[in-house]
Formats: sequence, C-alpha cells, structure tokens
Amino acid sequence: MNPDELKVKAEEYLSLERHPYFLEDLKKVIEKNDQNELNDRFYTDLGFGTGGLRGVIGGGYNRMNAYTVRKATQGLADYITEQKGGSGSVAIAYDSRNFSETFAKEAALTLCTNGIKVYLFSSLRPTPELSFAVRELGATAGIVVTASHNPPEYNGYKVYWDDGGQIVPPHDSAIIKKVREVSKVPESISEKDSLEKGLLVYIDSEIDDKFISMIKKYFLYPELLKEKGKELKVVYTPLHGTGTMLVERTLSEIGIEAVTVPEQREPDGNFPTVDYPNPEEASAMKLACELGEKIGADLVLGTDPDADRLGIAVPGPNGKMQLITGNQLGSLLSEYRFSGLKEKGAVPSNPVLIKTIVTTELQARIASAYGAKVYNVLTGFKYIGEKLREFESTGENYVFGGEESYGYLTETEVRDKDAVSSAVLTAEMALVYREKGMSLLDLLDEIYSKYGYFEETMVSKTYKGQQGVEKIKSIMNGLRENPPAKIGDSAVAVIKDYQNSTEYDGTGKECGKIDLPVSNVLQYILADDTIVTARPSGTEPKIKFYASVCTEKGIEKADAIKIAGNKIDAIKADIETICG
Repeated sequence: MNPDELKVKAEEYLSLERHPYFLEDLKKVIEKNDQNELNDRFYTDLGFGTGGLRGVIGGGYNRMNAYTVRKATQGLADYITEQKGGSGSVAIAYDSRNFSETFAKEAALTLCTNGIKVYLFSSLRPTPELSFAVRELGATAGIVVTASHNPPEYNGYKVYWDDGGQIVPPHDSAIIKKVREVSKVPESISEKDSLEKGLLVYIDSEIDDKFISMIKKYFLYPELLKEKGKELKVVYTPLHGTGTMLVERTLSEIGIEAVTVPEQREPDGNFPTVDYPNPEEASAMKLACELGEKIGADLVLGTDPDADRLGIAVPGPNGKMQLITGNQLGSLLSEYRFSGLKEKGAVPSNPVLIKTIVTTELQARIASAYGAKVYNVLTGFKYIGEKLREFESTGENYVFGGEESYGYLTETEVRDKDAVSSAVLTAEMALVYREKGMSLLDLLDEIYSKYGYFEETMVSKTYKGQQGVEKIKSIMNGLRENPPAKIGDSAVAVIKDYQNSTEYDGTGKECGKIDLPVSNVLQYILADDTIVTARPSGTEPKIKFYASVCTEKGIEKADAIKIAGNKIDAIKADIETICG
C-alpha cells in the first residue's frame, strides 16, 4: 500500500478504536513514520478463519485489539441472532495472555448489546473447561480468548458451537461471511447494565466442580490411586498459564501431590521464563525437568497457557529426564486405554480411535489390535470433535483420540483437546506401570516390540509478512506442478491432494477419492510405508512438513533407530531443497 492509502486506513482505525492502549500503540508507529510497520498492520484485515482470530497484539486492522475483537464478535452475534432469534447464549473463557481478560469482556459486552446472554468465567480457565461449559450450560456457542502456545506477542479468539466443538461447516463459513459483512460495530452497553438486565452472568466453581467430577469418571484404577497415589512423585509446570488450579486440584483429589515449578506457577502473559510457552519445546520444559531430576520424580507434566496441550518427561536410563514426543504419548495413552478397558472387560461395542492424518500410524496399529475402528481426520482438533458429534447417531463408541501436536482427549463431555484430563490420566498410567515394575519408557519399548518401531519428525519453515504468504503459496504450487518421484530414499507410491480430494499413483494417474473436507494439504505415501505431509499452518506464517517412518517388527531397537534416523535425514535434506 502507498503512504496515502496507509494514512487513510490508520485514521479510520483510530476513529473506531476505543481502547487507549491500542490507540497509543498505533500513534507511536505513525509518529515514527515506519511505513513497513504500517503496511504490515493494514495491508490486510486480521482474518477471521475457520477457527476464529489469531494475531500479534497491537493497533491496526491486521492486529489483535479491542476493535477487531468487537467486530468479529458482532459478526458472531449476527449469526447467532439469525439462527436462534432472541434466545441465544454464549459461554466465554480466557487464558493468561496479555489482554485476554480485556478481549473476553469486549466480546461479552458486544454480545450483550445484541441481546445475547453471556456466561463469563470471572478469572482465567482452561480451554477444555470452556468446551465442557458450552455443553453443560446448553449454550449456543462458546468463545475462548487464547493464542495457545504462540509467543507472548500473540493473542487469539476461538469460537465453539453448541456441541462444544470448534466451529465446522456449515457454521464456520457462515460466521466468516457475517464477520466480513459487518460495516459498523455498535457502542457496547456497560457491564453494569448487562448484569442488571441478566444478560451477563459470571460463572466459576459450579462449572469447575462438575468438570473435575467428570474427569474422575474416566480413571481405570481409582482404588490404586487412593492406595498408592502419594507414592508417585510428580513435577508439574503450567508455563505461566491456566492449568495451575485445575491440574493441581485434580491430582490432589485423586491422591497425588504434585510439586509445581515455583518460577512458572503464576499466570503471566509475558512468559518470562521461556522463549515459547509450548510443552513441545525442550527449552520450555527445562525448569520442570531440572526440578524432576532434583527430587527424583517419576513423571514431569507440562501444559501450555490454555491447558489444552500436554508435554511429559520421564526418567531415562542415565537418571536424566527424557522428553516424550506427542506421537509417543498418544501411543502410550492409546495402549493404556485399550489394554486397561480390555483387562476390566469394559471395551465398548463398536470402539473407535480418532487421529489426524499427520499423527503416527502406530496408534492405528494399536487400536486395530484391540478390534477398534480408526478414523483419520484433517489436522485440527475440531475435526475430532466433529466426529464425536456424528457418533451420537451412529452408535460408535469413542475410546481415545489425539494429534501429534501434544493434544489428546479421552472423554466425550469435552470436544477439544484436554491437557487437564490427559495430565491426570498420564499420572494414573505412570502409577499403574510403576506398580508392575515398569517405567513409561519400558512400556514404549514394549509397544515398539509389539507393533514395530516408529519415528516422526516435523520441519517448520516460517515466512513472515506479505512476501511470506506468497512464498508459502509458491512452495505448494511447485509441489503440485512438479510432484516429486521420490522423497528421501524411497519412491512415491501415492500422492493425496486434499485440496482437490483426489489420490494419484506414482505416475500421476488418478487412483482414488478422498472423503474429507477440502484442505490445502499434500500427502505422500512412499513405497516403504513412510508418510510425508506438506501443510501450510492455518494460524501462523509457516509451512509444516511432517514425516513418519517405520521399521518392520522383529528388528533390534538399536538397528531400527539407525534405519529410521537415516530415512529421516534423507527426507529432511529433500525438504530443504523443496523450500529453496
């Protein structure tokens, strides 16, 4: 955009924004005459995507601020009014990020202005509890203000529908359309008026208590927890987020007294002890692992700021804490859930496991061994939630589900990944195998011996700004126009293009259709059963490449690790070439 266009856009935004921080933030950029920064803030509007909003905090149309939140919420309000008339209601929660409470209240008051009843948590709460609250309260929709595990400068806003899952078709595109149609955002009524009219209701312990009671129903060995729980040494870090209260409380109520990392216990949107508040990152788990080694912990748990992702570490052979990947923990929990239910004679009829297309096939092998059907869905937990809604009418029974990015779900009362329940169930699993004289690493080795050795990696490339968007498009276009004949050391056997719902064989001939929603994803099935997937992120300026390799059963673990490592190295080298 040229300077005159930027000036018009900036002045327009300043006339619409009401929050002093964001007004001053933009004025400082204008005073510096930073044209590149102004262009980044106004070359596009912050997109309301299929999940909601996510972006850098600041003044401008391409930023997370009070105005963009109000505008998005007005679009949601218009859609709810169209769908429900005057009877709609929305539950709202928020995490510890900077301005999360501000954005939650802006959203709440915008909805109240439209005559829509709001149930607002009076302090920060985990995302899975919001999903639970939507269902428990019979709300039309839900909002959680969070940017999940993104860096501190980000915040976001996710929308849920009445089933407690993130919005999916037809609601997602319809809400996006309404948001784009908003031309004017009305002035919000006050909090005082909203309360007096009964449009704003604060909620707290009544939902907390029901949420924790629900989680307890899913324990397989409650008697063992009661008898031996105190013997399990657990270290926990909420990474300055929302998990502290509910994870600590639930563990305590089942008999496990966790030691929380003191430097990371208090909520803080600046996340001062970590570069990224992401339990997938070794650096984020460093303090927890060090404390675990110091006290001789059996298990280290870490949750991200909105407590929907869980990372763990366990003692390795050398006494040092060893991090477990998201695919590995999902496989451990899959085996634990199915084997435990089988032991108790409680495997339901028509059992099901759900995983995403980039999650390890090891979990599919585990589920199949117990007679369960496996569903593969697109990346994004909303698709797992969508399947759960379908099961209400199909008679299929969900046992477990998850994704490689540290998200898991056991219970059906929640329709999003749940690090609170996953943390306490992981603790139960660690205790059960401790009583058998096994560590979780021993269990993992047993799984590999039974099903074959699997190893996964993910290569993420970040391309920021307007040029970055074009770069990512160029990479995906290049892969479609000139599909690779081999990746790493193995030939491409099948190409799945989820954008046109078509499968092709290695020669480029169409060989099948894909029965999943359209998505800008390319997946390559190689001749040696390796799977490589290319997928632009929907929430960050990144393109991600996922690779999953496996070896045959019966190979010695050391040899299997070497074989898998060589495969992954060759794939990574080809990805570097693809990205230029």
